[in-house]
Amino acid sequence: MNIGPLKEIKILDLSTMIAAPFGATLLADFGAEVTKVEIPGKGDTLRTVGPWKDEEPLRWPGLARNKKSLTLDIRTEKGKEVLKKLIAKSDVVIENFRPGTLEKWGIGYEEMKKHNPEIILSRVSGYGQTGPYSSKAGFGTPGTAFSGHTGISGFPDRPPVSPAYSLLDYITGIYIALATVSALYHRDVNEDGEGQSIDMGLYESMFRMLEFLVAEYDQNNKVRERSPGLSGHSSPAGTYGTKDDKFVVLVCSTDSTFDRLAEAMDRKDMLEDDRYYTNAVRLEHDDEVQKIVSGWIKIHTQKELMDKLDEYGVPVSPIYTIEDIFNDPHYQARENIVEIEHPRLGSVKIPGVVPKFSKTPGSIRHRAPDLGEHNEEILGEGLGLSEEDIQSLKEEGVI
Repeated sequence: MNIGPLKEIKILDLSTMIAAPFGATLLADFGAEVTKVEIPGKGDTLRTVGPWKDEEPLRWPGLARNKKSLTLDIRTEKGKEVLKKLIAKSDVVIENFRPGTLEKWGIGYEEMKKHNPEIILSRVSGYGQTGPYSSKAGFGTPGTAFSGHTGISGFPDRPPVSPAYSLLDYITGIYIALATVSALYHRDVNEDGEGQSIDMGLYESMFRMLEFLVAEYDQNNKVRERSPGLSGHSSPAGTYGTKDDKFVVLVCSTDSTFDRLAEAMDRKDMLEDDRYYTNAVRLEHDDEVQKIVSGWIKIHTQKELMDKLDEYGVPVSPIYTIEDIFNDPHYQARENIVEIEHPRLGSVKIPGVVPKFSKTPGSIRHRAPDLGEHNEEILGEGLGLSEEDIQSLKEEGVI
């Protein structure tokens, strides 16, 4: 049953790959009815991206869940006519074409408003709709480099390191989901009831999270270099090896946290030492602090260390593999991994819905769709097209 907070919202997802589609999926998880518009015969390019099992893309089930698939070539005149009818019945359109593309096809925001003044258009592009780089092609990894994130990631004696997955795309999807519900709220609580357009550059979502870089350069003229951990933020912090050749991540971001660590290490003397008693002075003597902490951690197995530091309330975690995650009871208790049906794999496990709402929880109501699976439902039941009309569109390659 769909009791999500967005259950009355209708969204057209014109986007491809990860960032904007992920935003649409988050909205779908919380009840929005999302129609994914795909190119006939090809579909979303994400369908061709690994990892794979045999010929099945394994990213698709989690990223396209709760959506319906409509094949529609919106570059054709008849495709545009159908799209405009869908816009008239929708609340939101999400797209991630290069800026100017929808306008070139004659279906930009101004045209959309003619068919639905309340429509909200959420737009994602590499560098935003304006500015000297707006026409550049944009993907997540180059966007991460442009944001400044890659430049501070890695070891100082080695090349900068890009994230091992599409981090920027997923973060941008969260921003798009937030922006879309904010625009919906504004539309629905104001008397004019008008929609608006939303403009998000991929790089901007990551850059927004680097406020410390901005203020630090502005005030101290400092260009931060590459670091494998929380360099310059907290001491101690980092990745540490245990006696049984495993690893943990530990961080003491507050002085009270370090107080508890010192007590756990039986090193209360550090709390009275001018070199260690506050985070500021510990950062000045970070090499010494790290030597003390890493040496103490190294004499414990990972389990011994976790038990000890959990007892004292010190933030620490083992470094998990996906196998560890599958076997962890907390992940199971939180339903962070769920199993859904798949038309060819039988079933597949994907991430659960988060965050959890007490009154209007999100849900996974149906699996990721096959290409064009809902054509008849959307065009027939939704728009009232006859079987003959639908067959004609199919024969002409419009759907």
